[in-house]
Amino acid sequence: MSKAMEPDLQSPLGRTSGQAGKDWSHPSDHWLRGFVIDNRAALGTLGVFIFMMAVFIIANPTVFTTWYLYSSVLTTLPVALFVVVPLVFVVTCDEIDLSFPATMGFASWVFALVVQAGYDPFLGIAAALVTGTLLGFLVGSLVVYGGLSSLIATLGMNFLLRGLIQIINEGRSMALTGLADSSAYKIFSSQLWGIPVQVFWAIAFVVFSALLYNRHRFGAQVRAVGDNPDSAKQMGIDVKRVKVKVFVFTGIGAAIAGTFSVMINFTWWPTAGDGYLLPVLASVFVGGTPTWGGIGTVVGGAIGAVTVSFIQTGVVAAGLSGFYVQFFNGLIIILSLLGHKWNQARYR
Repeated sequence: MSKAMEPDLQSPLGRTSGQAGKDWSHPSDHWLRGFVIDNRAALGTLGVFIFMMAVFIIANPTVFTTWYLYSSVLTTLPVALFVVVPLVFVVTCDEIDLSFPATMGFASWVFALVVQAGYDPFLGIAAALVTGTLLGFLVGSLVVYGGLSSLIATLGMNFLLRGLIQIINEGRSMALTGLADSSAYKIFSSQLWGIPVQVFWAIAFVVFSALLYNRHRFGAQVRAVGDNPDSAKQMGIDVKRVKVKVFVFTGIGAAIAGTFSVMINFTWWPTAGDGYLLPVLASVFVGGTPTWGGIGTVVGGAIGAVTVSFIQTGVVAAGLSGFYVQFFNGLIIILSLLGHKWNQARYR
């Protein structure tokens, strides 16, 4: 047998090297299969959402085929998205932040104070962002440099900040009816083609965060730190600085969320942000970001927020009592986590 006719034992099925190069490729090399593998957590969450909405539409097609229902959900959904997305970074870093509800309340309080004093709402937004940044840095410093458990430290900060708000305001709210005539309201919280403008800002925020997470060096550092801090340190990554940055990012997101909440309602409440703790955490985990760190999905978290937002509206619109809301919340969360656990065990 001539050398040219000898089979190449390194090629699949004993083909010659020339044939192997032309005829054979790994199944995962196909772009569609690669896309599914890379985004299976987000696609799994999307599947849960589609199934849930199909059930709701079958239960009450009249209600779920009207735009009013979706418009009401889209009005408040961006508030959750501004917190869910940064929290994906925190959980990927193998940490948790339970202080964001109070940060929302505190930053939006600063915004309300500036507007009530007669200053331009844009100045109030800037003040709220600075407040959120400082609070995020404070929380991150307590966890990273203080050596405290993020679960306990952020929970303590949540109670501390909320208590400070209540002590100073004594439970009083602030009505900001003049916001409706401001240019800031028209830019950030009006309607465009019948769609709440804040939806477009939230989508832009999700896209920016997804690029930051998947395409930027910072996102790679976050995943490396969450996967193995010691290895990340040996790679030259400043682990402490990265962790502080993700808490700062969460503080900024909470400040934006709190400001949008005030502009939507024209009122600041001392309890602002309190109702978002469990839905936001549920959105992160339903979206496919596991609790063990190193892995996460920004797009999945956004889809998870959409799913959780539609649960309460969907249950009531389907004709069920409001008592069923918590049941369906728990059911969707458990089913999603089981699905992600089975799906992610292959590459973890």
